Amino acid sequence: MDYSIRPLTQQDEPFLWQMLYEAAHLEEEGNLTVQDAMNNPDLAKYVKDWGRKDDSGFVAILKSSNQPVGTAWLRLLTGENKGYGYVDDEIPELAIAILPQHRNKGIGTQLLTHLLAAAKTSYPSISLSTRATNPAVGLYKRFGWEVLANSEIINRVGSISFKMKIDF
Repeated sequence: MDYSIRPLTQQDEPFLWQMLYEAAHLEEEGNLTVQDAMNNPDLAKYVKDWGRKDDSGFVAILKSSNQPVGTAWLRLLTGENKGYGYVDDEIPELAIAILPQHRNKGIGTQLLTHLLAAAKTSYPSISLSTRATNPAVGLYKRFGWEVLANSEIINRVGSISFKMKIDF
């Protein structure tokens, strides 16, 4: 393994913004930037002011350069601040992304393994929202996530997204 996994800290917020850009597939929408993710209130709620009481997650660091290459994080989005994968006020939402050049190397699997082991001590379940075409759907299913019935929606780019949930 040429990378290490460590817990996220407040100092990782700049990288989380970059990962939010990747997780939201903004590159598919044209000339959008990380700043566009920061300016979109529906996306920004997943990262803004990272390090709150219920925030948790892990980052993969490339050993050769000490640079982050991917992250998986949870945030409890409740009340008026519900996220795309909202199920209820007790279930945090997962966001995960790996830099494109580091995908398909097992990093997402390792990040989810660490995150789920930590999360099951604090939460009954975790939810997420994903595009139906996302290759990570298979990864989620291998870990035990299930598609929530009647959760399909037309997303902001006109394709299908749905919610998934894993119970502990």
